[in-house]
Amino acid sequence: MHYRLLGTTGLKVSALALGTMTFGAEADEATSAALFARARDAGVNFFDCADVYAQGRSEEILGRLAKSCRHEVVLATKAYFPTGSDPNARGSSRYHLRRAVEASLRRLGTDRIDLFHLHRFDDATALDDTLRTLDDLVRAGMILYPAVSNFAAWQAARALGIAERSGFAPIVCMQPMYNLLKRQAESEILPLARAEKLAVVCYSPLAGGLLSGKYGRTARPDVGRMVTNKMYQTRYGAASNYAIAEDFGALARELGVHPASLAVAWVAHHPGVTAPLVGARNVEQLEPCLAATDLAMTPELYARIAALSPAPPPATDRNEETSAHNYGAR
Repeated sequence: MHYRLLGTTGLKVSALALGTMTFGAEADEATSAALFARARDAGVNFFDCADVYAQGRSEEILGRLAKSCRHEVVLATKAYFPTGSDPNARGSSRYHLRRAVEASLRRLGTDRIDLFHLHRFDDATALDDTLRTLDDLVRAGMILYPAVSNFAAWQAARALGIAERSGFAPIVCMQPMYNLLKRQAESEILPLARAEKLAVVCYSPLAGGLLSGKYGRTARPDVGRMVTNKMYQTRYGAASNYAIAEDFGALARELGVHPASLAVAWVAHHPGVTAPLVGARNVEQLEPCLAATDLAMTPELYARIAALSPAPPPATDRNEETSAHNYGAR
């Protein structure tokens, strides 16, 4: 396992992070323990969770599993989405975040959250107040590093500016969706992260399983998120995605590698990515993701894979700037 710096924190994390959304849901406690143990055996020291996963059970299971190695692992969790019927049990208000962090600390059985993400941008709460709350939580030792998930680049840039102006603890990490089928992060999020030296831990490198080799223009497995989960069907259900998945699977077979390994390695190869976030229902499903760290991703292979899907337009939409037909470079 390779280890990379988490932005400018000086903290080193494994080049793969294990997402624990399945803990207490698709994976029972015994299976979760097997997944955690296999990840640790592979050198993973970075584990990601959220308060809404399995209605809090994911955090509880992760906390029990990490207890014996707590000072050797980096635990990340998140808050924003509803955790109950109370109208204030959601969002990024000071009122909710303080209670959410206290509850996560209890469920995780730990004295601090190493990396705490705002799970989504809160349109209804002043960002200044949210960031002041995170700073207070850092000063109280309840969280070590603030981070954001599912933020647009402009939202993250605004957060950085407010924190710098106000002397708040800055966000150190972004967690966007990023895979061969969802490449919008290439336009602004990844360039922002590189310019501001932010870590990037991207989720869904397998596109909800669509890049696992089981899907194609007409091929469908009997089980899987794309079969049963309406959210994932909405996110990835376009016919063009199934066509790309089939072509990607064919390329993986040509290369003699598992499609999951290839998909994760492609994401990890981007210079703006610190660690892809991988998850699994069982150890068998986890193995090819772990194998991605051993796959040699050359620039030529990276480009060949990238050519299977449309690249997003640049932030300015001046796509001619990447060609010879422009006003010239500096």
